[in-house]
Amino acid sequence: MPEITRFYGIIIKLFFGDHPPPHFHAVYGEYNGLFSIEPIEIIEGDLPTRAKAMVLEWAAAYQPELIEMWNIQEFRKLPPLK
Repeated sequence: MPEITRFYGIIIKLFFGDHPPPHFHAVYGEYNGLFSIEPIEIIEGDLPTRAKAMVLEWAAAYQPELIEMWNIQEFRKLPPLK
């Protein structure tokens, strides 16, 4: 699964051709979360509260890019959360 970005120990990955709805994976240590892109929300798994908040903040900032990547299935790196 291609890595899109990483920040504060959180790794964001996207797999093209994966099952709907459009989503990405967030991995933080032993925690895993599956986040829908539209709307931005956790749909499976669990992350610590602070890590989940950072992932949601990052996804809100890059939602158009995530939707575009999912639709055209063209991978590119995105900036981390600052």
